[in-house]
Amino acid sequence: MTSTLTAPQAAPVTSAPAPRRRTRMLALPEVRWAVAATVCFLLALPLQLSGAPAWTWGLLYAAAYVTGGWEPGREGLKALRNKTLDVDLLMVVAALGAAAIGQVMDGALLIVIFATSGALEALATARTADSVRGLLDLAPATATRTAPDGSERAVSVEELAVGDTILVRPGERVGADGRVLDGASEVDQATITGEPLPVLKEPGDEVFAGTVNGTGALRVRVERDASDSVLARIVRMVEEASGTKAPTQLFIEKVEQRYSLGMVAATLAVFLVPLAFGAELTGALLRAMTFMIVASPCAVVLATMPPLLSAIANAGRHGVLVKSAVVMERLGQVDTVALDKTGTLTEGVPRVADIRSLPGSGMGERELLALAAAAEHPSEHPLARAVVEAARERGLPLPPAQDFASTPGVGVTARVDGWRVTVGAPARLLSGATDAVAAHAAVHAADLEESGRTAVLVVVDGAPVGLLGLADRLRPDAAATVASLTHLTGTAPTLLTGDNPRAAAHLAAEVGIEDVQAGLLPQHKVSAVTELERAGRKVLVVGDGVNDAPALAAAHTGVAMGRAGSDLALETADAVIVRDELATVPAVIALSRRARRLVVQNLVIAGVFIAGLVVWDLAGTLPLPLGVAGHEGSTVLVGLNGLRLLGEGAWRRAVAEGG
Repeated sequence: MTSTLTAPQAAPVTSAPAPRRRTRMLALPEVRWAVAATVCFLLALPLQLSGAPAWTWGLLYAAAYVTGGWEPGREGLKALRNKTLDVDLLMVVAALGAAAIGQVMDGALLIVIFATSGALEALATARTADSVRGLLDLAPATATRTAPDGSERAVSVEELAVGDTILVRPGERVGADGRVLDGASEVDQATITGEPLPVLKEPGDEVFAGTVNGTGALRVRVERDASDSVLARIVRMVEEASGTKAPTQLFIEKVEQRYSLGMVAATLAVFLVPLAFGAELTGALLRAMTFMIVASPCAVVLATMPPLLSAIANAGRHGVLVKSAVVMERLGQVDTVALDKTGTLTEGVPRVADIRSLPGSGMGERELLALAAAAEHPSEHPLARAVVEAARERGLPLPPAQDFASTPGVGVTARVDGWRVTVGAPARLLSGATDAVAAHAAVHAADLEESGRTAVLVVVDGAPVGLLGLADRLRPDAAATVASLTHLTGTAPTLLTGDNPRAAAHLAAEVGIEDVQAGLLPQHKVSAVTELERAGRKVLVVGDGVNDAPALAAAHTGVAMGRAGSDLALETADAVIVRDELATVPAVIALSRRARRLVVQNLVIAGVFIAGLVVWDLAGTLPLPLGVAGHEGSTVLVGLNGLRLLGEGAWRRAVAEGG
C-alpha cells in the first residue's frame, strides 16, 4: 500500500530528465538526396506536360537521376564487386535504359521511388537507434553516495562501484542495481518487470537502476556496475537482437538475384548474337533495349507492392500502423503468438473488482468503499487511486480525511467522520491478531488473493470491517482475441509476463491460455522467444513496455500497444496498435495473408505478360512502343488488382477470417 518516509524527510533531489536524443530527418544523407530527387522530379514534370523547351525539364530530370541514383548505384557497384547483382543497381540501369529510349520521365520516377524507399529505411533505423539510446535516460545521471561517517555526496552513476552505499530519496529513480540495506518503500519497477503495481522493498530486497522509488527512503548497497545493470543489459539485448535478426526480403527479392542475372545475360545475348550474324547495330540495339524493357523485373517488383501497400493503408485506417511492406508480408507467416500481460491483455490500471463486508461489521458495501476511499484520498498510490475512482464511479460522497499518515508496506491511516480508518495489507494489519473476526478476515483475504486479486483490508477503530479486491482489468476483447489467434495459427498463444505466477495463471485461465511463463525479466522473455524460433516457429510478440522491447526485437515480428506503450517498444516493434484494440491483431494477420495471396496472383499475371512479350520480341518483331505499352499495361493491371485491399470490405473479410 501507500508508502511514506520512515526516516527524516529531505527534499527530493532528482536529476533533470535528459533531453530526448532524436535524429533530425535532414541529418540523414539518404533523406537529403531523396528530397532533392523528388523536388527535381516535381519541378520537371509540369514543365514537360506543359510543353516547355526540352532542355528545361531535361536538366531537372537529369538532376533527379543524379541526386536519387548515385547512392543506390554506388551500393550496387559495391555489391557487383562482391559478385552479387543488387536490385538497386538493376533499377538504376533500367532507369537509364528507359531514358536511352526516350522514356525519361518513367526512369526518373523509378529513381525517385527507390530513393524515397531507401530514405524511409534509413530514417526508421535511425529512430530505432535514438530510442535505444534514449532508454539510458531512464537511469539518473547522479546518485547520492553515503560514506561510513554518514556524510553524503552527489556523484555520477558511472563513478559508483560495487559495494558503495547510495541513498534513494522519495520520488527519485534508483541509481544502480543493488540490495536494500535499510528503509522500506514501494518501488515502481514496471520498466523492468512490467508489474502493474509498485513492489514493497525492505532490507535484503533487490532493486534495479531506473526504477522509481515511492515515498520511503532507502539505503542501497550497489551490486553491479552501471555498464552491467539490468537497464544497460536491456539496451544491449535490443541492439544485439536487432543486429542479428535475419535480413528480411520481400518474396520477389528472394528470386530476383537469379532472375536479374539471367535477364542481363539474355539482354547481352539478344544484342551480341544478331551482331555476330551480321545484323545492323541499330536494329540489334533496339531489339535488345526492347527485350530489357519487357523482361525487366520492375513490373514484377511493382506488382508485388500494391497489395502490401494497400493492406498497410487499410490497416492504418483501422488503427494498426505497419511500418513496411516487409512487415506486412511477415505478419502473414506467423504461426505462434506470445502475449505480454500487463498493458496488453489487461488495461494496465488496477480496478476495484470485489467489495466484501465482514459479518457483524454492520457496514454495507457502499459505506465500506466510501470510508476506504476517504482515507485513501490524500494518497498517490495506484491502489489508492483505484479505490477513490471506484467510489466516484458509484457517486459516493467522500468525507474529508484528517490526521492522514502512511507507512511503507503497511497502509494508510486517517480520521474520517470521527472514526479511525486504516486501509492496508491484510498480512501486516492482521499480524498477531488471534480473534475470530481477524481469522475470518484472513480467510477472505486468502480467497481474494487465490483468485488473482490484490486484497486490501479496511479497519475501523481497530476492528476489521471488510476487504476490497483489486485487479488489473482484462481488456474486453482479450478472450476473443486469444481464440482468434488460436484459430489463425493453429496454436494457442503463450503468456510471457514479469508479473507474479498466481496473477498470471488466473488471467490465463480467464482468456484460455495454457502455456504461462511468469516472473520473467527481459532476458528471460528473449530466451523464451529464441527457444520457439529455434524450434522452427515464426513468433509474433505483442507487448507494450520497455521490458518487452528485447523480445519484440528478437521475434519474427513484434507488435506494440500504442496508447500506453513505451517509446522503446514503439520504435522497436514492427507494427503498432495505435488505438489499443487488441482484436485488430488477428485481423491484421488475416489481412496480411490476403495480401500475400494477391501478390501470388499478381506475379502470375506479370509473369504471363513478360513471357508473352519476350517470346514476341525474340520470335518476331515487337515494336518498341507496343512493348512499353504491354509492359506498363501489365503493371497497371496488377496495380489495380492490388488496390482491392483498400476497400472497407477487405477489412471486414479479414476480421471475419481472423475470427
